[in-house]
Amino acid sequence: MAIKAVVWDVDDTLFDYTSADREGMRAHLTAEGPLAGHGTPEEALTRWRRITDQQWARFAAGEATFEGQRRDRVRAFVGRELTDGEADDWFGRYLRHYETAWALFPDVLPALDLLAAGYRHAVLSNSSLHVQDRKLRVLGVHDRFEVVLCAAELGVSKPAAAAFHAACEALALSPDQVAYVGDHPEIDGRGAAEAGLLSVWIDRDGAYTAGDAPTGPRRIASLAELPALLGADTRFGAPSTFR
Repeated sequence: MAIKAVVWDVDDTLFDYTSADREGMRAHLTAEGPLAGHGTPEEALTRWRRITDQQWARFAAGEATFEGQRRDRVRAFVGRELTDGEADDWFGRYLRHYETAWALFPDVLPALDLLAAGYRHAVLSNSSLHVQDRKLRVLGVHDRFEVVLCAAELGVSKPAAAAFHAACEALALSPDQVAYVGDHPEIDGRGAAEAGLLSVWIDRDGAYTAGDAPTGPRRIASLAELPALLGADTRFGAPSTFR
């Protein structure tokens, strides 16, 4: 059946989360003062990302609230007990630096422009609507999407099939009429494929070897490859670098 809609992940798919997080945390640590106990800036950034991944996994598994995983990230990073208010204040100071670094990937707007006439568009994110709705507005692309769905409000997160099916239901389309584009090989790539969607895994940095690649998703290196994959005007597209 022909694809009628594209559902998008946000962080590290449309929005360059990794770069914004890295630059935001670097600026935050500089503003906070000496890196006592955190090693070099790069070591501190690596530790922050590892803690973020660990706490996000707890949230995705339903073991922590969205706000709770944020507070626990801060407590684990600073290595001491903090009240909820103290943790919120620390995270809020980090957020101000992080948000100044927000940016779309360069290939996003050209892809959205080319696909606008031929496909409906929606968002499915493992974040919260409060966070992603605002982010999409600040980045200037919120109006490109009919629906924005997030795990915190859905009560189910990717890679569960129910999350992907919720997006299909919101568009009143069957899974085989929907493509999903995301950056994580398992959460996005395998999850969407097993839910019956056309799964498109964007691996911009080629960080995964052929042996790491999950079966099911189509693997691309740039959104420039997406229109051709969906059968749109191939003048924009480029042949896949992954075969």
